[in-house]
Formats: sequence, C-alpha cells, structure tokens
Amino acid sequence: MAPPRKYSAELRERAVRMVFELREQTGERTGTIARVADQLGVHREALRTWIRQAEVDGGRRAGTTTSDARRIAELERENRELRRANEILKAASAYFRPGTRPETAALVEFIDSHRDRFGVEPICAVLECAPSTYWAAKKRELQPSARAVRDEQLKKEILRVWKGPGRRVYGARKVWTHLDREGVEVARCTVERLMRELGIAGVSASRKRPRTTIPGADRPGDLLERDFTADAPDRRWVADITYVDTAAGWVYAAFVQDLFSRRIVGWQVTDHLGAELALDALEMAIWSRGGVGDGLVHHSDRGVQYTAIRYAERLDQIGAARSVGSKGDSFDNAAAESLNSLYKKELIDFRGGWENVMDVTIATMEWVAWYNTERIHSYCGNIPPCEYEEAFHRSRGTATRAG
Repeated sequence: MAPPRKYSAELRERAVRMVFELREQTGERTGTIARVADQLGVHREALRTWIRQAEVDGGRRAGTTTSDARRIAELERENRELRRANEILKAASAYFRPGTRPETAALVEFIDSHRDRFGVEPICAVLECAPSTYWAAKKRELQPSARAVRDEQLKKEILRVWKGPGRRVYGARKVWTHLDREGVEVARCTVERLMRELGIAGVSASRKRPRTTIPGADRPGDLLERDFTADAPDRRWVADITYVDTAAGWVYAAFVQDLFSRRIVGWQVTDHLGAELALDALEMAIWSRGGVGDGLVHHSDRGVQYTAIRYAERLDQIGAARSVGSKGDSFDNAAAESLNSLYKKELIDFRGGWENVMDVTIATMEWVAWYNTERIHSYCGNIPPCEYEEAFHRSRGTATRAG
C-alpha cells in the first residue's frame, strides 16, 4: 500500500483560494470542491477539510482557528516537557545531594539509569550539563586515558600498602613514603587524591579522658629541657603511662622509648597503676638493650610510679640519671606523649572493643613489633626505628675500621 501523499503548503493555499474564487464566480457551493480537487489531483476529503479550516480562520464557521490550535499544541508540548523535567528532578533528588553539582561519574551513572525513560538530551537540559560531557565520559569508558589506567593501577598499590604494611592507619604521607621506598614513582598529591576517591584515610586522635599522672613527693630536675634528641642509642630514654578502656575496666600501658630512633625499648600492660607497671617496662628496656652503660638520661613526668623508691634505685643501679618535667606540663614530656597518641590512634581507638588486660597485652605486643620494625617514622627519615639504628651502627663500624 502506497504511503499517503503529503501536500505542500503552497498547494493547499492555491486549492482553497480556487474553491473560494469559483464559488464567487458561479455562486454555487455544490461541486466546487470536487471540481478543484480533481483538477489539482488533491483528495476531495482533504480539500474539504482545508476549506472548513479556512472558514473557521476567516470567522465564517465556529471552531478552533489554526493559530489557536498551534498555541494549544505549544502549551501541551511545554506541559509535557515540564512534567518530564519534574520527573527527572524527582529522580535526581534521590540520587544527588541537594545544593551540590553532581560529579561527572555520578551524572553518567544517573543518565545510564534513566536514559531509556527520559532520553539523554532532556536529562542534560534539566541538570544543566552539556550532552557532550556525557558522551565524552562514555567514550572514555570504552577508551580510558593513560591517566585513568595509571590511576587504577595506583589505587591497587595504595590499597595494598594501606591494608598491609599500613594496617589501615597510614595517612596519605606515609602511604606515599612507603610507595617511594618500594620504588613506585607517584606524587604525594596524587596519593591524596586517589585515597579520597577510595574513601580511605589515616587515623586521627580522639579526646583524652582519665588522668594517669599523680605527682610524687621526690622531684628530680628536668635534664632535657624539651630537647628530645639524642646523638646515639641509649643516651636518652623517655617513659610515660596511658590508659585503655576495656569491658573489664581500665587497663594501663607503660612505654619506654629511645629518643635517638624513637624505638620502643620497653613496655608493659596491667590493670593497675602501681609502681610495678613502670618498673616492668623499665626492666624490659634494660633486657632488650642487653644492659646500658653510663651516660643514660631517663626522663618521665612526675607520676608516683616514676618517683617511687624502687624505680629510682633501679635507675641508680644501671647508672642512669633521673629527669622529670614540670608539674602539669605535657610539653616537658612531649615525645612520650606523642608515642601515647600514636598508640591510641593506630591501635586502641582504631580497633576498639577491648575485652580485658590480656586482649590489650597481645595486641600491644603485635603493635610494638610492627612499630619498631615495619612502620615508617618521619623522625628517622621515613624508615622504621630498627632500620635507623642498624644504619647508625653500620656507619659507626665503618668509621671505626677506617680509623
């Protein structure tokens, strides 16, 4: 069946004009439409429809004029577009956060989910984005750029470091430093950007709660005066105590740290704040070092654990000089406070859900081993404390042989 013919506007106007002129000349209405239609090759009913519309437009017949019909059609079209835009916005309100411009990836995902219903161009018009943005993103999905390919590779490396050596506590700087130590060339800002995209970050400190320092009566002087450096191992140690909240009650951890490498040389965890807590940590430090020579300065706060007679006697036995900070001033023992903060951030607050003293003890043992041998430390030039000390001893050995 042949498709219906489409008449031009010029032919319609000429046919209508000829019918009206023929009626004026002959004064007859019957047969004029058929006569003109047959002569011009126009369907009679089509011409009859044109005549009726012309009479309506000329005010000779009641009905909707052509201009009114166009205006109504335009209003209906606008109404359809507004309804569609409202539906798009309703769908987008549940998809995007109000008051923000959606990211390209989220926009592409939304269009993919609703393009069959609304179409790409209408969605882009309502969300005020260029359709070319969508099509360019779809093209990149099929042909990813070199940067996108490298970003995906780096994301795998970043996740590996963050979950593995970083134990989910490393921030962007330490992840970047660890990758650099492995020979992975990447800018720090790139690591920061990709970690944001991955939704991962380093741990942050929580608020302090109970007080663990109770001033003692015996008060030695401050030999460090806030100088927390040392020119060799076992020259300066700092010690402090922190707390852990468990299901069985408060648990306390004591640490002894060597200021040369920031290595933890002694530690202990108990469920009390007695003098044995600090003394056990000191004994571990002495044992782990295989004994210490003269010239060691032991610095702490003014807690009764460190000013106890037994603690002072043990320091005298190894020839260590006692040093304490001023009352109520955490800056006088800032290095030990910093270690406690790392301990809380990277282990205690990070994991949480502690049951009892043994639960904390086992976890602390694992954390100390990781801290000393694997965790990169900015003070040591972004290498672990044990590796820093080994490099020092190798250089001293080399210098001795050369001498």
